[in-house]
Amino acid sequence: MNQKFNMKRQILVAMVLMAIITGISSCEKYSFMPPVINPIDTIHFETDIQPIFNANCITCHNTLRSPDLREGKSYDALTTGGYVNQPGETSILYTQMNKSDHTARSTDADKQKVLIWINQGALDN
Repeated sequence: MNQKFNMKRQILVAMVLMAIITGISSCEKYSFMPPVINPIDTIHFETDIQPIFNANCITCHNTLRSPDLREGKSYDALTTGGYVNQPGETSILYTQMNKSDHTARSTDADKQKVLIWINQGALDN
């Protein structure tokens, strides 16, 4: 009787583990490809970049923490503070967005837009 109970228990534990592994591996984050931003399309600071800051960054990056990413202040803070430089992949803004303490705050598409914007010259257009 004890052997049957142990066997059933082992089967149950195996089924629960399989369900957990399946649930974790089928996370929605990995079930689709993020949108790809065409690097030829012009990225506009006011309509493409500032909304990213408004949605994800200004709760921390305001008067209390540099750079100040609030509307009307962010472009000057980034360009005069040395946060955007070429190549974009090495710019402080882009590398900071990809650090572990910031990575969850913006999407991959947001990061692509910022990178393309920097590589296009970081214009205030």
